Order: sequence, then C-alpha cells, then structure tokens
Amino acid sequence: MEIHNLMEDLVVKTVDELFDADVKGSSVEWCTCRQCRMDVACFVLNRLKPEYVLSGRGVAYSETDYGEKLQRGADVVTLVKEGWAKINAAPRPNHDHRPADEPSFASSGPVFNVRPIMGRLFNGETFEPIVDAAVSLSDESGLVKMMDSNWTNPYPLAKNTSGMFTFWPFPVPSAELGEKRLFAFTISAEPAGFDRLSHYLEFELVSEAAPILQFSTQAAHRLQDLYVFAK
Repeated sequence: MEIHNLMEDLVVKTVDELFDADVKGSSVEWCTCRQCRMDVACFVLNRLKPEYVLSGRGVAYSETDYGEKLQRGADVVTLVKEGWAKINAAPRPNHDHRPADEPSFASSGPVFNVRPIMGRLFNGETFEPIVDAAVSLSDESGLVKMMDSNWTNPYPLAKNTSGMFTFWPFPVPSAELGEKRLFAFTISAEPAGFDRLSHYLEFELVSEAAPILQFSTQAAHRLQDLYVFAK
C-alpha cells in the first residue's frame, strides 16, 4: 500500500455529494463542472490537517473515534461551502466550465508521457525574478499542447511565483509499446526591455501502455535557472 491521505477521500466525496445535490436541484447560479469541483477540493485540503495511513491498521484506527469522525465531516462540509462560494464568485478564466469540458485520453494504443518541465527565469544583471512576461514551450509544429486547461502555454510569470514556470505536455500517441523517440523542445521568452531567450532541450522517451494522469514534482524535469539580459 502506498502512503495515502484519508482526508482526500473524505473531501472529494463531500464535494461530489454537495455538487451533485445542487445539480439535481436544477440550480443555475452555482457552477458544478469538474474543474470547479477540483478547485474546491484543493481549497479544502489546503486548510485541513492531513491524515496519512500506510496500512489496514491505520485505516481502522481512523474509524474508531466516531465523535471525532462526525466533527471532521461537519468541518469539511463547512469548508466546501466556503470554498464553493469563493470559487463560484471568481471562476477560472481559461476554462469554459461546461460539465463535458474534460480532457479526452481515449487512445487505441500506447503513448509517450512527456514529464512535466519546471524552471525559473531571472534578470541576468540583478538576479531578480522576471514578472509580467510569458514563457512558451514549442516544438517543430508550434506551441506544445498541455495536459488540460489548468496548464497554460504560454505560461504567464507572476510576482507571487518568483519567476517560476511549469509545463505538462499532453501525452503523444505512439505506434507501438516500447517505441523510442527523441523529443525536442524550445523554451522561449522575450520580456519587455530584454533580449529574447531561446533555450533548447530534448528527451528520449519510451512509449508506455497508458497516459500518466497523476502529476508528480519528483518526476518533473527541473531546468537550471534561466536568465535574460537587458537590451
């Protein structure tokens, strides 16, 4: 058994129950799409103490205190309602919030899973993070398609992320399992007042049986810090 956070199960279950009840009530005021469900779940989980288990004993122990379990459930419901109100008031602008608007991973064969790419962009003279600019990931055909609408390309650099950018490319279909292919990408940026940055990288990948849908920072390819210089 892998390390598991029991609170994740409770939160996702509670979110789905409340959202589904709202759908059945035919409300048109509250968005119940998959994206908003995930956003609310993240809002709640970031405000709760995790409960990790690694064995059947740990799961059983978590069920022994019925009173605590009831209180925990009530706390989660309260946070879900709070998070839903906040997220419904300011929905993600890059997502059209339709229930059917979910990435399709239907595939008749294996895929190449391009691991996430993470890096930071700095001013080469002051070493301060670059903000109010965009970083792009491209290949020979243009901008690389991302995993879903939560991963943007170009990636906008914001003040509160200290020059950090992240990309998670969409799985690429393969002709056969175990096929090897070299993937070449270019990371580019041209902040106002700076020379253009163009950073080349490549990966040799082996196709796998199915797409990897779980993001992992440990699996990500972390670039060395990148720098731009004033014109």
